[in-house]
Formats: sequence, structure tokens, C-alpha cells
Amino acid sequence: MFGIGMPELMVIMVVALIVLGPKRLPEIARALGKGLAEFRRATADINDELQKAQRAIETEARLAEAERREAARKAAAQQSAPAAVESGAAAPPSGVSAAGAGAPPTAGAAGSPPATAPAAADVTPPGAPPAGAVAAADTQASKPGEPRS
Repeated sequence: MFGIGMPELMVIMVVALIVLGPKRLPEIARALGKGLAEFRRATADINDELQKAQRAIETEARLAEAERREAARKAAAQQSAPAAVESGAAAPPSGVSAAGAGAPPTAGAAGSPPATAPAAADVTPPGAPPAGAVAAADTQASKPGEPRS
């Protein structure tokens, strides 16, 4: 442990026996053992407290990160909603082309299936853009009457 081998330990024991005497050596060894046990308990308690504090800090950091992401998501949703209103038209619902409400959705490539509307279980939170909505920059770049690709 400390680089003390068996020969060095024997020398220390003999010196302790000579200095302390045969009557006091067991008492000293017992007190030393109790002191080491108490030291181990104290360090275990300190380790437990440090681990609890570390878990609390990690939990707090995770919550702060989740709140930051939620705030960023809401800010992005709020920024995209006014931009769509400013451009003069909101993004059409999913499955409806820009050419008209009655026109079927167009297929992307030859032979590929047309885009489908999200399932009923896919509900977007309030204030979020609808699924499949085009970003505000894309709606401004397209000319009226031209279908989006």
C-alpha cells in the first residue's frame, strides 16, 4: 500500500513492542483500529454527501437545459408565426399544395408515393408550426401560384 513490505512491517512491530511494551501495545493497536474504522465511516459519509450533491447538481443542470430548449423552441415558434402572417399567407395545412386547396398533393419523384398527412396521434403543441409546414424563408422565396417542391 505505501511501499512497506513484510520485512519493514516486522521492524516497525518490533520497535513498537520495545517502545510501548507488551502491556500497552494491545491497547494502542485497539485504539488505532477503532480510529481507522471511524475514519472509514466518516469518509464514507462524506462520499455519500458528495454523491448526493453531484446528483442534485446534475438534475438541476438537466432541468435548466430542458427549460432552455423549451424556451428556444417557443421563441422559434413565435418568430416563425409572425413571419408567416407578415408574408400575407399562412402555410397551407399538410397534404394541401400551394396551387389550391382542392388539388391533390404532388409526388416528389417519379414512382414515389405522395406526401401523406400526419397520423391523428401526431399532435403538434399549441403555438408550434403544423407538421410539414415550410419555413418562412421558403414561403417568401416562392412566387404566388407556383407549387412548392
